[in-house]
Amino acid sequence: MTGLLDRTVREIPPVDEALERAARARLDRLTKPLGSLGRLEDLAARYVAMTGRLEPTVRRKIVCTFVGDHGVTAEGVSAYPAAVTPQMVFNFLRGGAGVNVLAKHVGAEVRVVDIGVAHDFGSPQGLITRKVVFGTRNMALGPAMSRDEAIRAIEVGIAVAEEAIGDGADLIGTGDMGIGNTTPSSAITAVLTGRAVAAVTGRGTGVDDKGLARKIDVIERAILVNAPQASDPLDVLAKVGGAEIGGIAGCILGAARHRVPVVLDGFISGAGALIAVGLQPRCREYLVASHQSVEQGHRVLLDHLALDPLLDLNLRLGEGTGACLGMSLVEAAVKLFSQMATFDEAGVSTRIDG
Repeated sequence: MTGLLDRTVREIPPVDEALERAARARLDRLTKPLGSLGRLEDLAARYVAMTGRLEPTVRRKIVCTFVGDHGVTAEGVSAYPAAVTPQMVFNFLRGGAGVNVLAKHVGAEVRVVDIGVAHDFGSPQGLITRKVVFGTRNMALGPAMSRDEAIRAIEVGIAVAEEAIGDGADLIGTGDMGIGNTTPSSAITAVLTGRAVAAVTGRGTGVDDKGLARKIDVIERAILVNAPQASDPLDVLAKVGGAEIGGIAGCILGAARHRVPVVLDGFISGAGALIAVGLQPRCREYLVASHQSVEQGHRVLLDHLALDPLLDLNLRLGEGTGACLGMSLVEAAVKLFSQMATFDEAGVSTRIDG
């Protein structure tokens, strides 16, 4: 590792466990039975530990949606053509996608980052152009990216996170778009968790049984051809990953460096988290899993990361849709922590024991 990536990995601090204990002590004094707000209490305490602020606020929420194409779509792993990726970018920019609707609903901003789409967009308003590759190469035939390209993808993600934080974001969500990207996500999950490809590969955009069998075979061939090393997350990302997955990994690392919590979306964001945590295990403490995806590999990687999803709504869209919903819950938890009165403040009698 060199430059921005190396510096970021080195400078990620541990979360403040002492502040978390102080936060939990305050939660216990609020006007409610002990623990009665369940996981919202855990979210509030963890937010304090992550941010290092015992008087926390969520002032600005930004979803960073990274977009890239995948050469492996030539193997017939998706039910949709690769042309859908740039078409969806324009849909994002018009505000017509699911993530746009949910972001508006929860008061978040969506930032769309072209990190690897095989299309020249020109300079449309609202698109952040940070193209590392013009689509990845077909990983069934050789490495999807060079190691240098993988590093550059991660460093784009770091920069995007730092720009969002510079603009006032104190809660970041991850999102993705890229036809075929459940295929590299499954490959990354298989390699980094040690599970069989068939155990972590789902139907993605909705392939039929024949398509699923073909997808599993393609991933197994890609792993055999490329021999990615589980001990080297950069090697895994380069050989069987994708640019947007690298961008998500970088976004996580960049946010963690500045003690900003990250709410993960679904399976593709989880694959990015596997890469990020492989590079710096401390960044796991800054992650919130928004939901449990329908993709079977998502449960495997969440277990591997020891992350418990907030929601299970049978989502599998990506884009940052689940992250939007998760961010709203984090913000709700922080507001409860900050705005509820304590028993002393409210003049309410505490529990009678004995």
